[in-house]
Amino acid sequence: MDTVSYAQEIVKELERSAGQLDAGGAEAFAGLLQRSGKIFVAGAGRSGLMGRAFAMRLMHAGRAAYVVGETVTPGIEAGDVLVLGSGSGETKSLIAMAEKAQALGAAVVLVTIAPESTLGSLADYTVKLPGVAKEASGERATIQPMASLFEQTLLLFYDAVILRLMEWTGQTTSQMFGKHANLE
Repeated sequence: MDTVSYAQEIVKELERSAGQLDAGGAEAFAGLLQRSGKIFVAGAGRSGLMGRAFAMRLMHAGRAAYVVGETVTPGIEAGDVLVLGSGSGETKSLIAMAEKAQALGAAVVLVTIAPESTLGSLADYTVKLPGVAKEASGERATIQPMASLFEQTLLLFYDAVILRLMEWTGQTTSQMFGKHANLE
């Protein structure tokens, strides 16, 4: 298979994943973000990179959104939301964050392949995404390595949530672009 054929197969996999998204969980998640205070986003590795992109779009949409661990990230409080992206739901650093956030009265949302995981049992809200954990072996539902399908679906899901928030608030791309970084 050549590079273009691989790209076409990835798109087919994403179409299948998008068709399996949890509509009820997605709407509940978007609604929670709409009525929340500050929004904190975290994830490890590539899932964390997808979270960073999501936090950026939330900021463009006018929300107080922060990436956990950045020097300008304030403290989390009651009424705030911590959004965790984790395929396995077992990332130790994210478990510690979830416990701390809940102790301070913030809601915890997990977007994952594994709602039955440790993080799933801690989260106030869980959104299940289709995908294959990076530890998976045997018959594969994807041609892609490790957790690539989950990470791509995570970004697709996060972007769909942004579109829903834009719809509810009447925001346009032009309005959001006004909040884009201009010191580049």
